Amino acid sequence: MGTSGRISNPYVLLLATMVLWGSSFSSSKVVVDHMPHSVGALLRFGGGAVALLLAVAMFGNREVRVPARSGWLAAAAGVLGVFAYNGFFFWGLSLAPSLDAGILIPVMSPLLTNGFLLITGKEKANWARVTGLGLGLAGAAVFFVGAGGQGSGGSSRLLGDALFLLSAVCWASYTLIGPRVLAGVDPLRATTYATCAGAVLLGVFAAPDLGKVTWADLPAGVWWNAAYLAIGAAAVANLLYYRGVGSVGPARASLMMFNVPIVNTLCATVLLGESFGALQGAGALVLVLGAALAVTQGKLPRRSPVADTRQPAPVRTRESEASPATSS
Repeated sequence: MGTSGRISNPYVLLLATMVLWGSSFSSSKVVVDHMPHSVGALLRFGGGAVALLLAVAMFGNREVRVPARSGWLAAAAGVLGVFAYNGFFFWGLSLAPSLDAGILIPVMSPLLTNGFLLITGKEKANWARVTGLGLGLAGAAVFFVGAGGQGSGGSSRLLGDALFLLSAVCWASYTLIGPRVLAGVDPLRATTYATCAGAVLLGVFAAPDLGKVTWADLPAGVWWNAAYLAIGAAAVANLLYYRGVGSVGPARASLMMFNVPIVNTLCATVLLGESFGALQGAGALVLVLGAALAVTQGKLPRRSPVADTRQPAPVRTRESEASPATSS
């Protein structure tokens, strides 16, 4: 995908991103089941970095010079949104089902994003947001109690879910700083710098575990899933997400995350046979309802104006103006 032209509907880009991400939880679990979690994370984003570098060489505008500060800012975003996020995520997958990850990460991320905006005074509190945040936190607490219950996986699953929560914290922060990154560099290069920086750190982290993998004995399915994660879920999805966030702002973009649990639940239950108990299911339902109420404030978001990606500054929506990621 080139970096020129107009985004006809940024929500279509974000929806495609959520489908790619929703299916990536199950694919990541397949990979982690056959190798250390650190190596699995490296395969996903090391391959994604290579794919994005090729995309820059093929589609990038060579006449556009990226300011050094913007490049470093994009790389710093990768430390948070690629290295830290995926370090916790893949570690969690080695302990808990992908079904849990697909509920906690995409649902807690918008809750945390909106909670930060309220606490810092960047957004106004109202009954819907406060009630939604309260319900979301209560649902998350019930979900964690269910994860640690007898027959649900015990302490191992509970620890994995805690790591998924840390991933959600990283992703909420990444969402908030995304528009500032876009303001100084086009989406393709911003995504590439972030992914490459995160992949380098993941490589350092995974180096001691590379020798533990019997590469010749890995099933073909593992390689297919690794390729899908690198090209689809890492390279293409992150690029689409950057472009979408730059158009609609972080709060509206976070609303689209509610599509991820739907896709993930289908993949995890049908393809991997995963499930959770009644208590976790109830907690997940309350969590999703609370997050949806907090993010939407009981209303559907208005469609944002079309953005021109040739001038990659974010649209000045209420959320983007309020977010520390876009205010100077």
